[in-house]
Amino acid sequence: MAETGPASIGLLSPGILEYLLQCLKLQSHPTVMLFALIALEKFAQTSENKLTISESSISDRLVTLESWAYEPDYLKRQVGFCAQWSLDNLFLKEGRQLTYEKVDLSSIRAMLNSNDVSEYLKISPHGLEARCDASSFESVRCTFCVDAGVWYYEVTVVTSGVMQIGWATRDSKFLNHEGYGIGDDEYSCAYDGCRQLIWYNARSKPHAHPCWKEGDTVGFLLDLNEKQMIFFLNGNQLPPEKQVFSSTVSGFFAAASFMSYQQCEFNFGAKPFKYPPSMKFSTFNDYAFLTAEEKIILPRHRRLALLKQVSIRENCCSLCCDEVADTQLKPCGHSDLCMDCALQLETCPLCRKEIVSRVRQISHIS
Repeated sequence: MAETGPASIGLLSPGILEYLLQCLKLQSHPTVMLFALIALEKFAQTSENKLTISESSISDRLVTLESWAYEPDYLKRQVGFCAQWSLDNLFLKEGRQLTYEKVDLSSIRAMLNSNDVSEYLKISPHGLEARCDASSFESVRCTFCVDAGVWYYEVTVVTSGVMQIGWATRDSKFLNHEGYGIGDDEYSCAYDGCRQLIWYNARSKPHAHPCWKEGDTVGFLLDLNEKQMIFFLNGNQLPPEKQVFSSTVSGFFAAASFMSYQQCEFNFGAKPFKYPPSMKFSTFNDYAFLTAEEKIILPRHRRLALLKQVSIRENCCSLCCDEVADTQLKPCGHSDLCMDCALQLETCPLCRKEIVSRVRQISHIS
């Protein structure tokens, strides 16, 4: 796989670039297309390479391939996902509307949380499909948290490799570079259909389901009344799991971790389930709520542009960065705090001298 930095610039010769672009032609096998796309994406992590690739009219080829994002063929679907993601995030095409600007989210009330995700996971603009093409173990939680009752969601397996999918609380940590994901702490439990394991607290035990394959449906039932989790593969259930409830009993999110080149799609109830359980349950989509703004999953370049626009006022409080710095501390004389923050301090944050009094300064308008 392509590496970043100066070596990456040297590796991307005109011959290599032409070869990778040829791999994107429709007569190529979808597997070849997929890994050519991922290689081009890795090369584009270097700005010089990104410019070189963008000037090759790659976006014209990607526009053809992005229609595959909704293909029933799961290999083509991966190609479509990566093509669409590249068009939205890397190789922008003039005149093409970004996917998030046109996707219909009216029926979606719960989705993967783009603000609660490890750094390299790709989330689709409708917020229900995710993919990892990094070498780290990438994780994400859902936007909706449950504290009581019985809940169910389903996942469609797009790739049959290592993913740990299940339930996690807010206390679960995403240590993607250390390889820790869902099921690797005491606050989460996960189903792994590739290695046929249940994960809890970084320990695993085998389960009786066969290995999952592309197109399989995995069901996740959380019963907070009985304090148990039940995992299903195509409607066939495993015995309940109860270990996680020794550490935590509420505040659960649907959550998942992905190894390299893995992808799946979530159904939180916006469309009918393939294998609904026989017991009475609730869905996130019935009870969750997101504003139109909260549903937007911005491409990276748009997100960075917004961050650059957020400038802190010159005269704002150095602690909260919100209120005007109008308070002087005595006896040290430092005055870059607002009164609300100053009242919460016993010593000056700049010089560590004890605060005897706080004086609000009145600005004089000439």
